[in-house]
Amino acid sequence: MTTSDQGTALQRQKAAPAVLVLEDGRTFRGRAYGAVGVTFGEAVFSTGMTGYQETLTDPSYHRQVVVMTSPHIGNTGINDEDMESKKIWVSGYVVRDPARVSSNWRSRRTLDEELDAQGVVGISGIDTRALTRHLRERGAMRVGIFSGSALSDEGTMLDKVREAPEMKGASLYEEVATKESYVVPAVGEKKFTVAAVDLGIKGMTPHRMAERGIEVHVLPATATVEEIYAVAPDGVFFSNGPGDPEQADHPVALMRAVLERGTPLFGICFGNQILGRALGFGTYKLKYGHRGINQPVQDRTTGKVEVTAHNHGFAVDAPLDKVSETPYGRAEVSHVCLNDQVVEGLQLLDQPAFSVQYHPEAAAGPHDAAYLFDRFTSLMNTVQMEGQRA
Repeated sequence: MTTSDQGTALQRQKAAPAVLVLEDGRTFRGRAYGAVGVTFGEAVFSTGMTGYQETLTDPSYHRQVVVMTSPHIGNTGINDEDMESKKIWVSGYVVRDPARVSSNWRSRRTLDEELDAQGVVGISGIDTRALTRHLRERGAMRVGIFSGSALSDEGTMLDKVREAPEMKGASLYEEVATKESYVVPAVGEKKFTVAAVDLGIKGMTPHRMAERGIEVHVLPATATVEEIYAVAPDGVFFSNGPGDPEQADHPVALMRAVLERGTPLFGICFGNQILGRALGFGTYKLKYGHRGINQPVQDRTTGKVEVTAHNHGFAVDAPLDKVSETPYGRAEVSHVCLNDQVVEGLQLLDQPAFSVQYHPEAAAGPHDAAYLFDRFTSLMNTVQMEGQRA
């Protein structure tokens, strides 16, 4: 098919009717955007005004239908540099007013062309403000997007939505993680080696560590403790990822083995929930979660407030008002969300281990939390120096 033919086909798709059906029965009618067909997932909203390419390719969004609260999406098209993984992971995409043309010097194709090429079913032209308000009141829920031959009567479509699996209880991290180990070399002089357990890692994360002289060995989610220590790591990292942390027994056991050895440890997002479970705390599902690149978080160790990038529907249930005793020493909540007081970070006081619930790799932005990679580097440096003195 020629470029002209593809453009004509996409124009027909845009004109095709589409329906979004929530599991509580509410429906929104619009136009097909991206691929035509049917998709199911958990309906969530993202408050970022920019960074849609990074959102789409974040493995943490696996099996989620993302509603963009910003009305104008697609303005800068799609480029080949800002992908956070090798594919789009969202199961569906919802926008109000898609850009008619893409305008950026790095753009290689339009957003709807990319969605169509990767088979991602979307819908445009609906009132995303009303949909977001509905999800804020009722909570994240299962949803289906139907277009083309998948359209049928509302009762039938609703039945199909209610048959789809829920996010609570879902084990998804192995579906998005690498199957083979790979190495991201240090930029400039190599200072440290880190074993990174991939639970759905974003491409920018090992890059941020490499910028600090860290050679990163990215390992599959199924890695054993022997495989972690085979790379002689100065530190161990647990990445972000999708699904219910209560189903992540292997990563929890793996992290406990690392804690028992006292190796410097850093986790983000799913990795924060894994640390919470490893320390004996519970986790729970948030009503509608935190997603976007404008969430205010306070670092309680310094009092500083930072604007941060989030994508999580689960959180750690740890006390905010006291230091907790754990099998690995004392632990405390290091970061908290200023919107709702949700735990956004943990740290051990007697071991070199900490985690945050958000995304300090900041792809796309903001960069307020980049210091956390420096904090990890400092931990490894301190432990290394203490070992030399011993």
